[in-house]
Amino acid sequence: MNNYNKHLTLEERRIILTGIKNGSTKKAIADTLGKEKSTIGKEIKLHRYLASKCKMPLECSNYRKCVFERKCQVNCPDYVHFKCSRRDRSPGACDGCSNWNSCRFDKYKYNPETAEDTYKNTLIDSRTGVNLTTSEAKALADVIAPLLKQGLTPYHIVQTHPEIGICEKTIYNYIENNLFAELSGISVTDLRRQVSRKPTKKKKLEYKKRNSNKQIIGRTYNDYKKYVEENPDSFILQMDTVYNNVSTGPFLQTFKFMSCGLMFALYHKEKTADAMVSGINLLEEILGRDLFNKYVHILLTDRGSEFYSAEKIEFAEDKSRRTRLYYCDPMQSGQKGSLENNHIELCYILPKGLDLVKLGLTGQDALNVVLSHINSAPIEKFGGKSPLEITKFMYGDLYQKLESFGVKLVEKDKIILKPYLIKEFKK
Repeated sequence: MNNYNKHLTLEERRIILTGIKNGSTKKAIADTLGKEKSTIGKEIKLHRYLASKCKMPLECSNYRKCVFERKCQVNCPDYVHFKCSRRDRSPGACDGCSNWNSCRFDKYKYNPETAEDTYKNTLIDSRTGVNLTTSEAKALADVIAPLLKQGLTPYHIVQTHPEIGICEKTIYNYIENNLFAELSGISVTDLRRQVSRKPTKKKKLEYKKRNSNKQIIGRTYNDYKKYVEENPDSFILQMDTVYNNVSTGPFLQTFKFMSCGLMFALYHKEKTADAMVSGINLLEEILGRDLFNKYVHILLTDRGSEFYSAEKIEFAEDKSRRTRLYYCDPMQSGQKGSLENNHIELCYILPKGLDLVKLGLTGQDALNVVLSHINSAPIEKFGGKSPLEITKFMYGDLYQKLESFGVKLVEKDKIILKPYLIKEFKK
């Protein structure tokens, strides 16, 4: 029976050790076991271990007649690299060597029991689809566990810690296969997108037709697309409002600078047209008239009644035009879907259904902390850079204004995208 393709057994490994002790060649050992010569060579090289270390700086064949007090250097004129045919070629280990006691160089031994244990551990790991040892898995868990607890995604972790040497998908696979469950308690519940979408009962949608509003004329989504086509270099901001309780608020007027992916927001105590206009006035005050005119060419929003004071938004108090306002089509919030996606990020820190004031969102300062952490997280389409990093690099004057206002870069390992961020701020 052909034995070439079968794995080595413990008994065969003991025969290999006997061959090494007898000074047999790899070819002779292979013939005895009915294996390939390369199989024996790989086995010995993979599982031999350093049993005795050379005490000289370098393994030099001329050490006995050294005139330089054995302070070995590669550029020494008498240096000759030591070579041992038994150790370095065949059989590849020093067990049974007659020169063992007198040899002063590195000496290697082969242990069949240790080799068998190592082989079994490797085999088990490979069959479970995990290319990690237990110690490597523990080290990896120590890196990713605290960051997942802070609300970061596997993508954020890979971008922040490229030294872990695995991709985003691999982290997902490891977690979903419970690799880290016993090591650090990480489970799929720590993957924020895994548990954020719960099945709901299907309801028949009932739409209420909105009355036409004169503010919409000349500001429809088609008008927006036409203007952008004619002015492709325009800076666009998407705008919306976010709140948990329509009666008590607070209400967040959100903006997204599309050119750099940065989300900004202003804190309001009421959701009225006047409040949204005051938000635009405050944004102009934060940036200054010149930078507002430079970076806020277009505002795209939905048809919420709080945004119906179109002329007050578009024109400054001195009646000069400062921006252009356009509205999405009815029931088409996806037309400003980029900002809607950012609202998902916002909900990780400010979950729906909670009293945001009790949580700690009591003013703009707390909101700025939230914005700082969200905008410091790496984004895949930006090559792992965060919106704040992109803004700082491409639009330094805009970044300085936002930083002065309180929206600042956070160190990557200190980013928190969980509600306890606000509780920490309250302290």
